[in-house]
Amino acid sequence: MNLYRIGADLVLILHTGVIVFIAIGLLAILLGVALRWQWVRNFYFRAAHLLSIGYVVAQAFLGVACPLTILENELRVRAGQAAYAEAGFIQFWLHRFIFFDAEPWVFSLAYTLFGLAVAATMWLAPPRKPSVFRLWGGPKPGHDAPPRDGLRSGQIT
Repeated sequence: MNLYRIGADLVLILHTGVIVFIAIGLLAILLGVALRWQWVRNFYFRAAHLLSIGYVVAQAFLGVACPLTILENELRVRAGQAAYAEAGFIQFWLHRFIFFDAEPWVFSLAYTLFGLAVAATMWLAPPRKPSVFRLWGGPKPGHDAPPRDGLRSGQIT
């Protein structure tokens, strides 16, 4: 059992998961707004989605390789494989799914347009503001927190 190869495959799976989160996330937001799904307006989901694509766009403009790609290649080399080697079921199909041959400007343009679409959803269908009470399982919006002395507001003793 080669732990480096297993590690490389796990990084590849994680990388694919990030790509799916970014791509399907936008589709889910657009569909969710149309179908009035409340979860697509979750502040933390939307912030994570925007930051994820923002990071990808920044990498493209800076000409920096993805750290997950670098880590996977390093693990493959340590496992005795060539970088981007097509050996094994997981590696074969995930590499075909996420790596394409094109000029760098094509990727920069695609990432930028996708990032602008995600940013536009923040304006067109803004997320709900986070609530500290909701974070910790407290009162839902529209429900007042009980007074500290144990009496409900308006209650006469």
